[in-house]
Amino acid sequence: MKIKEIRHLSVPVTGNIANAVVNFSEHTISLVAVITDEVRNGRPVTGIAFDSIGRFAQGGIIEQRMVPRLMAAKPESLLAADGAFDCARVYACIMRNEKPGGHGDRAAACGALELAFWDLNAKLRDEPAYLTISRAFGTTPVTSGQPVYAAGGYYYPQDGVERLKQEIRRYKDMGYSAYKMKIGGASLSEDTARIEAALQVAESGANLAVDVNGRFDLEQAQVYAKAISPYKLRWYEEIGDPLDYELNRVMAETYDGPIATGENLFSTQDARNLLRYGGMRKNKDIFQMDPGLSYGLTEFSRMITLVEQAGINRKFIYPHGGHLINLHISTALDLGGCEAYPGVFEPFGGYSDECKVIDGRIHPGSSPGFGIERKNELKPHIARLLA
Repeated sequence: MKIKEIRHLSVPVTGNIANAVVNFSEHTISLVAVITDEVRNGRPVTGIAFDSIGRFAQGGIIEQRMVPRLMAAKPESLLAADGAFDCARVYACIMRNEKPGGHGDRAAACGALELAFWDLNAKLRDEPAYLTISRAFGTTPVTSGQPVYAAGGYYYPQDGVERLKQEIRRYKDMGYSAYKMKIGGASLSEDTARIEAALQVAESGANLAVDVNGRFDLEQAQVYAKAISPYKLRWYEEIGDPLDYELNRVMAETYDGPIATGENLFSTQDARNLLRYGGMRKNKDIFQMDPGLSYGLTEFSRMITLVEQAGINRKFIYPHGGHLINLHISTALDLGGCEAYPGVFEPFGGYSDECKVIDGRIHPGSSPGFGIERKNELKPHIARLLA
């Protein structure tokens, strides 16, 4: 089997929403297709994936550096013994001649490509990606549905506590029982009023997490921690800069509730430093590394190994992202749960119609691969990519 062509398309994210740091109205995402010479039902078997949500498309890195390496590789050098693609070999090929360090957009570019090969392998087996992934890593996939929380509560141009309450109520009506909202983009009094409004619908602090998106310095972080501590929230997320391990350590020592971080860590070395210096409390605090932003599933699996070697249960890993790819990965690797973006960050956020939320749990469905083609909002972009 050979790669015939690899295509890239930059797709804009819809909606004028913001967290405490960025407005997403200008954001784009890399959508990629790996087209092979294997033909099924009259069409070439094609792997499709994207990086993740919250960064920008990486067309230059993908098209000018990474795709040429894959296309120049000997076909057999990328294959496993069973004739499918060996994703670890694919990852090594993509990263050939790249210096250590330099994580960031490079990590997301590689992630989009590597994940497309997982989608491709699952399609070659005519099975959902979570089955292919669980077989590759020797895990038992979750069959009862994966715990999921609805991530929303962003700042909108026309905002208010009633709009926020309506949003959380809508998620509840959809079957979600846990939620996340943004803080740090307004005054403390405004944010505490928003939290109290959300809690009226969520019913318990254990059902509501808050996310700062890395905005606070230590003083702000501690002021907010004191204010929100009585709510006994699900977790206090990405309190300061993601690489400020000292701030994270101090907050872990002074804030009683769980903290969460990791979505902006892009390598095993980043994860190792968080474990070494970030003060993460065993089987209490939450790790949120995102495969699509951190070189793909091969690297992400190595992060899981590091977490477990530190004596932490993988159930405390909840991948950031809120989309189909991470739902399959979380299900396959029996992680603690995953994020969802219902109605947010279209066309990538949220799940396809075959993924039903029941009592706060969700199953990826039975479509071959990640099932990306089943998501109605993505269909026109995939059609354009493959035209």
